[in-house]
Amino acid sequence: MTLSNNPRTRRRRLGVATAAAGLLAALFTAAPAAATPDPGDAPAVREKVSQSDIAEARKAIESGEIPAQDEIVHSSNIKHLANVPKDALPGTNSDLAFQGKYAFAGNYDGFRIFDISNPKKPKTVSQVLCPGSQNDISVSGNLLFLSTDSSRSDSSCNSTTQPATEKSSWEGMKVFDISDKRSPKYVAAVETACGSHTHTLVPEGKNVYVYVSSYSPSASFPDCQPPHDGISIIKVPRKAPQQAAVIDFPVLFPGEGPDGGGNPGAPTNPGVSKTTGCHDITVLPSKDLAAGACMGDGILFSIKNPEKPKIIDQVQDNVNFAFWHSATFNQKANKIVFTDELGGGGAATCNAAIGPNRGANGIYDIVGKGDKAELVFRSYYKIPRHQADTENCVAHNGSLIPVKGKDIMVQAWYQGGVSVWEFTDSRKPKEIAYFERGPISTEALVGGGSWSAYYYNGYIYSNDMAKGFDVLKLSDRRTDPAARVRTDELNVQTQPDYFD
Repeated sequence: MTLSNNPRTRRRRLGVATAAAGLLAALFTAAPAAATPDPGDAPAVREKVSQSDIAEARKAIESGEIPAQDEIVHSSNIKHLANVPKDALPGTNSDLAFQGKYAFAGNYDGFRIFDISNPKKPKTVSQVLCPGSQNDISVSGNLLFLSTDSSRSDSSCNSTTQPATEKSSWEGMKVFDISDKRSPKYVAAVETACGSHTHTLVPEGKNVYVYVSSYSPSASFPDCQPPHDGISIIKVPRKAPQQAAVIDFPVLFPGEGPDGGGNPGAPTNPGVSKTTGCHDITVLPSKDLAAGACMGDGILFSIKNPEKPKIIDQVQDNVNFAFWHSATFNQKANKIVFTDELGGGGAATCNAAIGPNRGANGIYDIVGKGDKAELVFRSYYKIPRHQADTENCVAHNGSLIPVKGKDIMVQAWYQGGVSVWEFTDSRKPKEIAYFERGPISTEALVGGGSWSAYYYNGYIYSNDMAKGFDVLKLSDRRTDPAARVRTDELNVQTQPDYFD
């Protein structure tokens, strides 16, 4: 466990330059165990940097502009309560979900369940070995959902990597029964076109609908053909999850020809991703709304009929957004924060050269009602602390902090750490707290940092790709009222109405 009792406040640079056979999962107990994950799923990022970048990183550490290697720093209103390192699952840590006293942590090699009844001392309940990047994770009742977005030899947890050009390869959604948290059972697998990079739950009484986001088709992939301008919808009966199946593939970007109707990307829009599907979708069931971050496009759509989503508005930013990554509604559902994952999470983009508007959040107001609503851009937000050129850093996964009358969220920025920021004034967002570690390396660009940072029942939980599971306590008059808000379950991409 690594704690920082005497946090050093960073000096900041203020100037900025311009269902299948063979379902099987290996279960480990809380004790360390020997795992044999598939190395083909590890998104290893270790790139050489120039000697000038190395010298600059060392100079920045010496001057106090950035923390020392692996040093923990944070604002005075945040405490670092706990860190649980990786154990039986050595792969990259990914997303988080919550239910009662449990946190569910995705990992490229499977998932881990923590007992967080005492946030200062999280305890491992179980670890499940089931390789398949990126293992995006959600829970609903007794069911756990896991995304597989790497081509596998089959749907089992013993599968190995296999080229997507082979028809027999498998990618998609896995479903587990977690009625016994100490012994999750793998109960269903559903293959989806182009796999499942992320997924979003739309719970509807007896059924759970799963919106599956995937992209990057190829004419050489039998199960992932272009233009792939839509999402897969899976219907999962709660009492019979083994009957889970794809019920539709609604096209969100209709258009003529093989490229569909989304953003064409380069060369028409240099530096912008071509839209061939969605990266992530966030639903707000209380308002029958959803927001899609779809590579080159941001969308707002209605889910009054969850089986037939309907587009309300579609926007692009071909100046500063490279890859629309994720979306977050504010509580009143009159704003959406879209993130731009410039560099795909593997690049150093939190520096003066990139500037404040790229690799940032875009804040959009929702103007108008119903089918006439429009997304109107207001401003960008990016962390105000520059990182070394050996640190991957860009806007990533975050969640609202439920404070009535204010728009505040916590967000992961990979090696940029965890940022708490306010956007009550859409035109003037500002940071109010932060937590981060120094660079993993000062000699090479190494992937790491916070993948997801979410607020749940009084605490901030972060899943660090390399360093493990962190628990933070935020104490600030602007956010303290949130401690009175409690939820029984939280999947951030299925946003609750905290004050209903």
